[in-house]
Amino acid sequence: MTPLTLAQASIIVDKALEHGRAAKFKPLAIAVLDAGGHLTAFKREDGASILRPQIAQGKAWGTLGMGFGGREFARRVQNNAAFMTSLMVASDGKVVPNAGGVLIKDAEGNILGAAGMSGDTSENDEACVVAGIKAAGLIPDTGDAV
Repeated sequence: MTPLTLAQASIIVDKALEHGRAAKFKPLAIAVLDAGGHLTAFKREDGASILRPQIAQGKAWGTLGMGFGGREFARRVQNNAAFMTSLMVASDGKVVPNAGGVLIKDAEGNILGAAGMSGDTSENDEACVVAGIKAAGLIPDTGDAV
């Protein structure tokens, strides 16, 4: 397994933001983490509100920590407050279980990292991240197939 590179993370960030601008979404922030959960690339557009960086990183961190995309993460916590409370305690409040957190996989299905975006609707955030991951030649996992 080849680790996620800075070059790949940079493509993800730039192409995701490009997708958002083309679609005229609200100002966005995007974070890309490697498989160890370390921030590899990040950008925040002018006008993005002050919590967008934390939310973007929390979406990525949560999906990476759980091992499935944000859509599945959101489904699992929807009717299970005790599970969410446990996750918040275990993660020191870092996880954000929403669409817009997407696992980054290689062609063999290995998890290379995760990306999270915040600023528009969760569905629009996710569409941008998916576009960025695909542009980098990698496989996005949104959690739909779990």
